[in-house]
Amino acid sequence: MNINRYMIKDTKEIRLSKLDANETGDFKTKKEAEAATAKLKKRLAELQDILFAQKKHSLLVILQGMDSSGKDGTVKHIFSGINPQGFIVTSFKKPSLEEEAHDFLWRVHQKTPPKGYISAFNRSHYEDVLVPRVHGSLSKEDAKHRFRYIRQFEEMLVEEGTTIIKLFLHISKEKQLEKIQERLEDPKKHWKFDASDLQEREYWDNYQEAYEEVFKESSTEQTPWFWIPANHRWYRNYLALDIVVKTLEKLDLRYPKLNTPTPDISELISPRH
Repeated sequence: MNINRYMIKDTKEIRLSKLDANETGDFKTKKEAEAATAKLKKRLAELQDILFAQKKHSLLVILQGMDSSGKDGTVKHIFSGINPQGFIVTSFKKPSLEEEAHDFLWRVHQKTPPKGYISAFNRSHYEDVLVPRVHGSLSKEDAKHRFRYIRQFEEMLVEEGTTIIKLFLHISKEKQLEKIQERLEDPKKHWKFDASDLQEREYWDNYQEAYEEVFKESSTEQTPWFWIPANHRWYRNYLALDIVVKTLEKLDLRYPKLNTPTPDISELISPRH
C-alpha cells in the first residue's frame, strides 16, 4: 500500500466532502485485510523492541476525528501486540483549572514520549483550536497564533528526535449516526454514549471546515497529516497500522552494541560436579 496517497499535501485544495470515508484501498473484503494486518502487528512489535532498546528515537501518534470516528478502537487494535512498558496513551479531555492557568501546550508537552517510547494522543492540542473555533470563543487571529505555536512546538519535537504521525479518522455523517445508535441499543456500549455527541453533531459542517483549516495550517513536510477512511473499522485499523510501521521503518533503528569489550564470564560459571 502506498501510504502517500493518504498524505494531505495540497492543503489549499483539501475538501473533506470529496474524500470517500467508505474507501477500502486494494482490499475488497475484511478477510483479505486480516492476514495483512496480522503481519503488520508482528512487524510493529519487532520495530518497537528495537526502538525501546536503542533509546534514540521516539514516536508520537496523534489521532483526531469526529465523535465516533474510532479513535479509541484504533489505539486498541493497532497497538494491542506491542510491549506495554514502552507505550503510553493519553486522552485529552476538557482542560482542568490548573491546565487552564498555563498556556494551552503546557499539559501536552508533559505527555510527549521519552526516547525509546511510542505515545498515542487520543485527541490532542488540536482540540484547543478546533472546539473554540467552532463555538466562536477563539478569533481567527488568535487561531493563527495558536497554529504558529503548534508548528513551532512540533518542529522542536522533531529536531529533538520525536517522529510525529498525525492521523485524521474520516467518518461520514451517516456512519456516525449509525454508531451512535449502536451505543444506544447495545447495553455493553451505553457507557460510550454521551449526550454532547448529539449536540456537537449539529456543528458537523463547522467542524469539517475547522479541520480543513487545521490541515492547511499544520500539515507540513516534517509533520504531515494523513486522512484515514474510517467507515470500515477493519480498513481504518489496517491503514493506520501500515502508516505507523512504514514510518518506523524509515528510521535508523538498530539494536545497540556493547560499548565495552565482551566480558569473560567463564569465571562466573560454576563448574559441574
